[in-house]
Amino acid sequence: MSRRTRSDKSVQGIPEATIARLPLYLRALYALADRDTASVSSEELAAAAGVNSAKLRKDLSHLGSYGTRGVGYDVDYLIYQVSRELGLTQDWPVIIVGAGNLGRALANYGGFATRGFRVAAMIDSDPQVIGDSIAGHRVYAADEIERVVARYGVMIGAITVPAVAAQGICDRLVAAGVTSILNFAPVVLIVPDGVDVRKVDLSIELQILAFHAQRRSAVKAPVAHENGSLESLGAIINGTPLDHGAMTGDGTAGDAVQGDGQADHGIGTAGS
Repeated sequence: MSRRTRSDKSVQGIPEATIARLPLYLRALYALADRDTASVSSEELAAAAGVNSAKLRKDLSHLGSYGTRGVGYDVDYLIYQVSRELGLTQDWPVIIVGAGNLGRALANYGGFATRGFRVAAMIDSDPQVIGDSIAGHRVYAADEIERVVARYGVMIGAITVPAVAAQGICDRLVAAGVTSILNFAPVVLIVPDGVDVRKVDLSIELQILAFHAQRRSAVKAPVAHENGSLESLGAIINGTPLDHGAMTGDGTAGDAVQGDGQADHGIGTAGS
């Protein structure tokens, strides 16, 4: 086995980058449909999906959808086109391996059914949960993976087990005929050609957010210091002498300035 690699083009000739954006368009289109919006311009749909309109028009052209000049795109028909391209016009049974907190959250998520996915069953190795029903889905024993996959015709598996067990579960799913895997375990799975893996790692996403938050904080700090310097300069220009010995630890003048422009020494000290 080797790590799964993919080319920049899908088997249908649609760029992988375009395929990755189609779910964004579909989510925006569903929101428009919920508001009874009949048509939408490329600019409006692009803004709702968070992309530029030129890119959106190029993406949708791969689906054979070009919209109508002066009218835009028919929302319902575009939902059908995007759903058809993503394979969502049929029912996809999904198996969730791991009935812990994350697995239970996925099982309880009501959005799957409206998007063409049906949780067929859950798998776990804990005797205390085997045989239970979670959100209406039966929990089967781990040694029944192959039988459950065959019984429900599962093509998609979601792995929510600890990292040490993920590869073994993945191998069994693939051997049973599962060709698409959604991996929540913090590990890179090795799969053969013909099997697709999508990795969801919340900790990585949080780390990326922390990086950007840190950069924003680093940018704000010099600005605040610079503003303090400008205020000091303004005081000098206005004829207010600064007593450098009375500067507080945070870089601000410790003397209170009275209305006549003279510093009232001893009032605005650092301890006040």
